[in-house]
Amino acid sequence: MKYFYWGLFWIAVYLALVISPCLVLFYGQMPGGSGFWWDFSMVLGFAATSMMAIMFFLTARFKRAALPFGVDIIYYFHKQISLLLLLFVVAHPLILVVSEPVVIEMLKPGMLNRYMAAGVVSLIMIIFIMISSLWRKQLNIHYDNWRYVHVFLSASAFILALIHIEGVGNYIATPEKHLAWGAIMGSCLLLIIYVRLIKPVALLKRPYEVVKVTEERGSAYTLDIIPVGHSGIHFMAGQFVWLTMWSMPFSMREHPFSIASSAEQQDGLSFTIKELGDFTSRVKKAPSGLRVYVDGPYGAFSFDRHSAAPGFVFIAGGIGIAPIMCMLRTLADRKDKRRHILFFAGANLDRLTFYEELIELKNKLSLEIVFVLEKPDPDWQGETGFLTGAIFNRYLSVTKHELEYFICGPVPMIQLTEKELHKLGIPLHHLHSELFDFV
Repeated sequence: MKYFYWGLFWIAVYLALVISPCLVLFYGQMPGGSGFWWDFSMVLGFAATSMMAIMFFLTARFKRAALPFGVDIIYYFHKQISLLLLLFVVAHPLILVVSEPVVIEMLKPGMLNRYMAAGVVSLIMIIFIMISSLWRKQLNIHYDNWRYVHVFLSASAFILALIHIEGVGNYIATPEKHLAWGAIMGSCLLLIIYVRLIKPVALLKRPYEVVKVTEERGSAYTLDIIPVGHSGIHFMAGQFVWLTMWSMPFSMREHPFSIASSAEQQDGLSFTIKELGDFTSRVKKAPSGLRVYVDGPYGAFSFDRHSAAPGFVFIAGGIGIAPIMCMLRTLADRKDKRRHILFFAGANLDRLTFYEELIELKNKLSLEIVFVLEKPDPDWQGETGFLTGAIFNRYLSVTKHELEYFICGPVPMIQLTEKELHKLGIPLHHLHSELFDFV
């Protein structure tokens, strides 16, 4: 329950930070004759700017704030709330144009002052940010390049929005209002210093190095690393880190990967990474001794948060087996006696990463494994097709409502699995999912 109450606390903090600048806006004497729609447009503009400021905090990976939700959910919220931000930003000038035609004259080249110009450019930047983020893959924008542009444009759009606000006259005319917006800008500046300078320096002092790379089934490779000059990190089974390879921590060339090794053996870390793109295709070529940097651990996807459960159900698709493998290895090292079940879906037997080790784990745990193959060999005797409610119902016991479910894999699989399990009467608060696709 402590995570629930902490979650409510951080939601309240977020709402307070968004609303407070709007309250400051209407503090003290207001400019007369502006009218409802004018004031409403100002509220949207101020709220949008404060939301932009908080966006930087949402992606700063503060562990205490992220712990109740998981960083994957924070990033998902960041993506979804950006749509509301875009609505506010677009509605702000549209309302003014419709309700006050004089605004159109102010936007003409001969009448456009620097404050209005800053607002227009900020709006264009925000629209570009949204398009490039929502359709990054469709536009074939490389992740690393997108990230540099995203950070630069986001910071620029925010600064231009502040310059635009400076020109709204009486709405920020008092010292208190100037102080409020100065505090917002100062906080963002301090955050940038922390994220881009202080934190990378701390990571430089705690390096790791590659021990070996092992080829696995399913075009995946296991990367083993050990800490150099320090004791490493302590993590809960199922968590993940941001990994920097072939770069320094200042470069922003970092990628999130789930830890696959047992949480009971924290003298090193293992990551099982599927070859999918430019970065992941280089992992297999990583030489022994290569320096790497680890930012973490993060994530709420762990059975350690539900230690009182009578048992666990693990559901994996493809490389989604990596964090689940971490949990299974941890349970084995702890000599856990509870009954568990694993549903593992893949194209065929050759694509099931860790297949041999999973079979061996059945000798160390009270573990039932259900392999579900989409395109099995003709002599396959197990489940075929996709994970369905019928398959779950065949293997889950009458106590299925008391178990905790951990689901990891492609987003469509997660969504379908959650839907099927909920149809079987599994309470939503017993379903725990890990979203790999942050952007």
